[in-house]
Amino acid sequence: MSKRPSPISATVDFDADGVQHGFLKLPISNDESAWGAVMIPVTVVKNGEGPTALLTGGNHGDEYEGITALLKLANSLTADQVRGRVIIVPMMNTPAAMAGKRTSPMDGGNLNRSFPGDPDGTVTERIADYFTRVMVPMCDVVLDLHSGGRTLDIIPFAASHVLEDAEQQRQALEGAKAFGAPYAMMMFELDAAALFDTAVESQGKVFVATELGGGGTSTPQSLAITERGIRNFLIHFGLTAGELELPAAPQVYLDMPDASCYVQSEHTGLLELTLALGEAVEEGQVIARVFDLTRSGAPPVEYRAGRSGVLAARRFPAQVNMGDTIAVIAEVVDSLG
Repeated sequence: MSKRPSPISATVDFDADGVQHGFLKLPISNDESAWGAVMIPVTVVKNGEGPTALLTGGNHGDEYEGITALLKLANSLTADQVRGRVIIVPMMNTPAAMAGKRTSPMDGGNLNRSFPGDPDGTVTERIADYFTRVMVPMCDVVLDLHSGGRTLDIIPFAASHVLEDAEQQRQALEGAKAFGAPYAMMMFELDAAALFDTAVESQGKVFVATELGGGGTSTPQSLAITERGIRNFLIHFGLTAGELELPAAPQVYLDMPDASCYVQSEHTGLLELTLALGEAVEEGQVIARVFDLTRSGAPPVEYRAGRSGVLAARRFPAQVNMGDTIAVIAEVVDSLG
């Protein structure tokens, strides 16, 4: 049984040349607005024939590097700079971004766990459905900009995934390298089935994701990496002209081969990390301690690395609960410089 058309409508013409700023409008009815709409900002920059790139941020509403960089790009990119079409959606999950939260305050939905979506589902599921069935089919390449949000801090990297299609995997990995972050990652996802990544890759499109900092803020350094990476991505895939601007230090290629890269807490308490992001980790090394907050004089629980590599991500808040990821260790495969 085929799904009904998406209830979302666009106020832009995706086929028209020039620069357009508008909205993806999702009708809603609630106590504050009987005949209202979720208004998702969108910018389309088109110039003749060529590839289409979809650039997305705010898949999670508390990840600000992508949101900020794409809002800036929407203000500056002109049609004469583009060959083909660039579609910019700074805040995919606009309700979450407005609330400054990872998930939507309208339905508690985590957009990046809601794909392929449902046109008759929750607000979040309807947004996911529109991107799956309307936006992604328009595109050749997708760049989805993430960072750690309020609860994680992550070394800056662009990532691709292991795919059945070798050519699709090659193009995505080359795109991740071309982004030009200090690290490039072949990433293992704990739960990939409902990700935007999978919705894009299953349609045969080239998908690159990023992690670019965190802590629920951005810095001049993280924004500089993000903005440079977006420019490189568009140049690499032929949307804009120019030369790739790569970091001065050799880029490091990392691999996350399986779930053992994730270190998750089995205790509740106060977290002490013994390493900084990007530092080398040796198997068996103490990487974290969790202290009991209910009493003094109790020795902390030590967490040791199950593999060698680098500390690629860490929990940002000091308080930790059972099940929280406290560290991610990635293997160093090669220097790409």
